[in-house]
Amino acid sequence: MADDKEREGPDITVAEFHKKIKDAFEVFDHEANNTVDVREIGTIIRSLGCCPSEGELHDLIAEVEEEEPTGYIRFEKFLPVMTEVLLERRYRPVPEDILLRAFEVLDPSKRGFLLKEELIKYMTEEGEPFSQEEMEEMLSAAIDPESNSVHYKDYIAMMVIDES
Repeated sequence: MADDKEREGPDITVAEFHKKIKDAFEVFDHEANNTVDVREIGTIIRSLGCCPSEGELHDLIAEVEEEEPTGYIRFEKFLPVMTEVLLERRYRPVPEDILLRAFEVLDPSKRGFLLKEELIKYMTEEGEPFSQEEMEEMLSAAIDPESNSVHYKDYIAMMVIDES
């Protein structure tokens, strides 16, 4: 066990990772049969503090899916792969200062916010575009309903995972 302790830091053991993964998985295991819908895997992975790109997520799903895809992922296949991801600290979230700089690039007049329409345009027309579902998820968390805009410093503070 000493090796495991050294690999992932002083305060988390492999057993604790296993418990976190199982707890996250069980939220979506609606039939309590140790399987989840493949479409839930991204949400489960993100709830564990990982932020894979769509491509990385597809690779991960391919790794845990059955030879003949069933549309479901079994816990026994998911657990070792996800444990390795957490141990290796893969798919870490982008640091707060980099997120802030990215939003500031989209806000050249330094207003401190982006209008909902601007955000939708940037997230669906540039780079690796957000899917409709991802866009709706982001808007529900980011948009201030009163001003119909995202005050990005507040949004970043809410998104950043405290690792201490």
